This record gives sequence, structure tokens and C-alpha cells, in this order.
Amino acid sequence: MIPRFHCPFPLAPGATVDLPPEAAHHATKVLRLNEGDGVILFDGRGGEWFGSLRRVGKTMAVALESFDDSDQEPPLAITLAQGLPAADKMDWIVQKAVELGAARIAPVACRRSVIRLSGERMERRVAHWQAVAIAACEQCRRNRVPEVAPLVDLPQFLGGSAGDNGLRLILAPEAGTRLAGLPKPSGPVTLLIGPEGGFEEGELAAAASAGFQAVSLGPRVLRTETAGLAVLAAMMALWGDF
Repeated sequence: MIPRFHCPFPLAPGATVDLPPEAAHHATKVLRLNEGDGVILFDGRGGEWFGSLRRVGKTMAVALESFDDSDQEPPLAITLAQGLPAADKMDWIVQKAVELGAARIAPVACRRSVIRLSGERMERRVAHWQAVAIAACEQCRRNRVPEVAPLVDLPQFLGGSAGDNGLRLILAPEAGTRLAGLPKPSGPVTLLIGPEGGFEEGELAAAASAGFQAVSLGPRVLRTETAGLAVLAAMMALWGDF
């Protein structure tokens, strides 16, 4: 497979562009690529560019040669609103959600969230998660990078950051409705997943007031790092491109 790298600036035909430092290090030190080797670049606006490596002084650059407008985005636009989990589980969730086709990832601080982030520490963590999303796109051949939204608490999310108008689902083990019993959505979907320990009753009530419909995945209770990904995969199988 030809190595793929994200460039955080617009690409144009016939240009020779410097690889970002991290991409250049990965290309030369990890993948051991040499001048003349082929690579693929994408800037997040759709499509990808094939080019070849060129060394310009101490910088590794890419001479763009051809453009492929293919798009790997699924027909279903899903926002995964993930209750903030403990440790580094969010890295795993972001990576796999991007691979499964999530259009946007919104970290949400809930009452039972163990980790509390604020200020500069929060900004660094969100930037890290965005970098995880970029790396996942490079691996899974997506050409549009899903946004990792700023971390907000659940009331703020429900009050104004709950995504576009469309189907709103919250995963609750005791819910009587199963995912397979819902009709195919005609617009975007927002999926809300609780942290370890799930949602408190007041949070479930607030989500219901904000238009979220409770659904269940069946008799087994899934861990927070499994639940959202399982629903994403199921929705892509039912209504997407799986």
C-alpha cells in the first residue's frame, strides 16, 4: 500500500510541497522511504494527490503529479458523542470511530466521568485526539478528517451542542427499543454514549427532554469503549455502506 500523509494546507496541481515535520520523520525514519518513492497526500477537503518524494535541502518535499477525486465517506453522517472515559480509552475510541466512518466526535464530560479536564490541559488533550483522528484517516484511506469537538459537559452539550437536527439516540441497556427496529434515518444521526458506570437518572431525563431516544443493543451490557463502536458498526451495516 502506498503511504498516505495528511497535509494541513490546501494542495494544488503541479505544486511541490514540504511534508509536515512529523510526516517527514515518519516517511524517512520509520518507513525508510527515499527520494523518488511514491506517496499520497490529502488535505481534508476531499480527494487525494499522488506524488513522489523530493529532497529540497534538508527538507523532504512531495512533487504532486495526479489527483484522484474518490471519496470514502459513508452516506450516513454520524456524530459520536462519547462520555469521557478513564485513562487513554478515548484514544482507542477516536481511532476506531474514524475507521468505522464517524463524521464527528464530541467528547462529553458526564457526572460519572472519572477524568476531569479543563483549561490548557483540556486543549492539549483535544488536540491530541484530533491528531489520532488524522492518523486514523491516513491508515483507513479516508480523505476527510472528522472533527474532534472541544470537550463540554453534558448539560452544555444537550443545551446547544447536540449536533444538527436529525435522529438523536442515547444508548441505555434498559431501553425497550432496539436499533434494528428503527427506520432508516433521513438525515444526520447523533449517538450519545455514557462513561464508565453509565448515565445517572437525571442525565437520562435531560437527554430525553433534548430529543434523545433511548435504544438498547440487547441483553448484554457493553463497556463504554465498546458500546459506541458497536453501534457505529451496526448503523453502518443497517443504513450505511457496510
